[in-house]
Amino acid sequence: MATQAPAASATDVRFEDILAARARIAGGVFETPCVESPTLSALTGSEVFCKLEYEQRTGSFKERGACNALMLLGSEERARGVIAASAGNHALALAYHGKRLGIPVTVVMPVHAPLVKQRRCRELGARVLNHGDNIAEARQRADELVAAERLTYINGFNDAAIVAGAGTIGLEILEQVPGVEAIVAPIGGAGLIAGMSLAVKERSPGVRIVGVEPSRCASYSAALAAGRPVRVTATSTLADGLAVPEVGARSFEIARTRVDEVVTVEENQIALAILRLAELEKGVVEGAGAAPLAAFLAGKVPSLAGRRVVLVLCGGNIDPLVFSRVIEHGLAVDGRLIKFDAVISDRPGGLAELATIIARCGASVQEVLHERTFGEADVSTVRVQCVAEVRDRAHSEELFQALQSRGIRVISRAEPSR
Repeated sequence: MATQAPAASATDVRFEDILAARARIAGGVFETPCVESPTLSALTGSEVFCKLEYEQRTGSFKERGACNALMLLGSEERARGVIAASAGNHALALAYHGKRLGIPVTVVMPVHAPLVKQRRCRELGARVLNHGDNIAEARQRADELVAAERLTYINGFNDAAIVAGAGTIGLEILEQVPGVEAIVAPIGGAGLIAGMSLAVKERSPGVRIVGVEPSRCASYSAALAAGRPVRVTATSTLADGLAVPEVGARSFEIARTRVDEVVTVEENQIALAILRLAELEKGVVEGAGAAPLAAFLAGKVPSLAGRRVVLVLCGGNIDPLVFSRVIEHGLAVDGRLIKFDAVISDRPGGLAELATIIARCGASVQEVLHERTFGEADVSTVRVQCVAEVRDRAHSEELFQALQSRGIRVISRAEPSR
């Protein structure tokens, strides 16, 4: 089996490597916009800019490192091909640039990796294998193929060339946003924040670097507590691209002295951030990409109030079906979709009266379900479950008061699960 890269010193990847990577990948990878967002600035109380990495050809920042790593391969390594374990974005980046450069690519993806990412990798000509429930288990299968087929393994968050490629984001941000005071970026395996913080701190040491990870897979926070990378138990998260059970040793060593603050966010906060970005920025961003905004919405970064801040929106590869469900869940978290049970008359006109009251309040019925068999003992009444769209939480209270004033008893209200 292939061996893990040894723990590296903080000088293992140098600033000069990031500069060389930028020159190497020029023309193969987009220099993405970093645009000011008046709407997010008003929402967060900071001067917010968004680094639009989801506009890369394969939808994520991973192209930077993948392109750099592939271009550094020798002729024999190129001919044999490369392999990686990835939940999707690193796999997509390798598949795209492997096809462009004529290098065979094999990717091992967890069984439950997003289907849209699996399909796209195959369309780009990669050999896609499914194995395990997470990245760690997929990596075990990839290591077996490294030994059997003499493939070159490219780690999506710990390879030196990957870290250097990710660092080019930091160089661009400093040029695109003069006077930037803080950068908020997601943390999965820590390759992105390692490369970016190395680049930024070299040129502008006063810029504050804040990392965000999902509470369901807080592997970087665990590494900080232990003083070294440790394995954590990862559970399902909307930020599937950040669900790395153990951060990279090299990346951790680089990042630990340069990242100023790390916070975690919950699933409801990520869902709400995805909704806000779709509504306010007209951007389809996956959970990992929405994590920086989620930190603001959750009140986790009060130190950044009033500052000039860049949010790194690292990817946009979210499954369309998941996106639709997340938007609805986000609306519920935001108090704009409400679900309640009420008791109404079972005589003709009872349901019409309910709908009329809802309409007069300016709300909109989305779904109604009658429950007769397991409802009220009084057979002259019927229990209904209703989903309605309202403007906000205050509007929902107006609706409930209107129902009560007309004698319609609301017996329960549902809250979105966390």
